[in-house]
Amino acid sequence: MSISPDSHAPESSLTRLAPVEAVLFDVDGTLCDSDPLHYYAFREMLLEIGYNNGVPVDEEFFIKNIAGRHNDDIASILFPDWDHEKAIKFVDDKEAMFRRLVSKELKPIEGLHKLCKWVEDRGLKRAAVTNAPRLNAELMISMLGLTDFFQVVVVGSECERAKPFPDPYLKALKELKASAEHSFVFEDSASGIKAGVAAGMPVFGLTTRNPEKSLLEAGASFLIKDYEDPKLWMSLEELNRVQQS
Repeated sequence: MSISPDSHAPESSLTRLAPVEAVLFDVDGTLCDSDPLHYYAFREMLLEIGYNNGVPVDEEFFIKNIAGRHNDDIASILFPDWDHEKAIKFVDDKEAMFRRLVSKELKPIEGLHKLCKWVEDRGLKRAAVTNAPRLNAELMISMLGLTDFFQVVVVGSECERAKPFPDPYLKALKELKASAEHSFVFEDSASGIKAGVAAGMPVFGLTTRNPEKSLLEAGASFLIKDYEDPKLWMSLEELNRVQQS
């Protein structure tokens, strides 16, 4: 499914899905603004080992090399000369630090619960699809009060290939018994958007942290600031009208 990122894409991309069966969500940066916590954990732990000659990595480095990627890829990018097990151990320790931070501070993206109610009220199927480790994903989903909302949680490392490959989204559709022709995705990273598009679904790109240009280049149908964005609700209302006609 090819969707051009123009101003008319939201309406056309959603109405052609009627009747909608499922809505799929990424977790980090899509359900909650967790990237600042990931960035803080990586920055502090890399500083401790003298990475980058002791100069703290900046946010641009984080977005380019870390955000939205699977941990195996992150380990290879950060530590190309390290033994793989040692690199993975570092990333695992970082995830433990992240979970400690999350347990104290985690905020939903504005309007998230309003959108979840819209999805529930229409009896749509729903899945969380993430490159985060399962422990992280389930902790964040629980802290956001969405454990009962999601019928399926698919983790990239438990698939043959993680995002940006379509495998996690295809697995979610299979488990939900839903089709790509009647489902859509919310994502915030280029990696995740590529995965959703490759799985054959239109993707809503959230401009939480990543550059708008990279989201559009990855194939986002259109961009929204958060779940209160009028563009989103205009699209959902248009979809409602088509489904009821």
